[in-house]
Amino acid sequence: MTEQVQESGTALDAAKLTAGIAIVAAGVAGFYLLSAQPIWLRWIIVLAALVAGSLVSLQSHQGKSFWAFVQSSRVELRKVVWPTSQETVQVTIVVFVMVIVLGLFFWGLDSVLGLLTRWLTGHGE
Repeated sequence: MTEQVQESGTALDAAKLTAGIAIVAAGVAGFYLLSAQPIWLRWIIVLAALVAGSLVSLQSHQGKSFWAFVQSSRVELRKVVWPTSQETVQVTIVVFVMVIVLGLFFWGLDSVLGLLTRWLTGHGE
């Protein structure tokens, strides 16, 4: 049995997250404030701010936990057994056939219940 110790973030971690958000916000603000500059340069500034803000945020406890989650998700994704194209086509055909069959069934059931209701209430056509 494994025991996990839950660590909480410190004030320094909160400062790192705040700094990361501030860097991204500055990059977005720079995009609009530097409207006289070429668009490609403005987008490079935004992308650089996103990268820098992410790197700063990943240094916090929450950022490290998030990165560990991403890594474990990638490991789990490699364990997935994906269907072959033939299996995918077969399942798709079964789904379409079942939609048609159930659509006809419910249309017939609705028609019969509608006729029965009209007959019982005396509101025929």
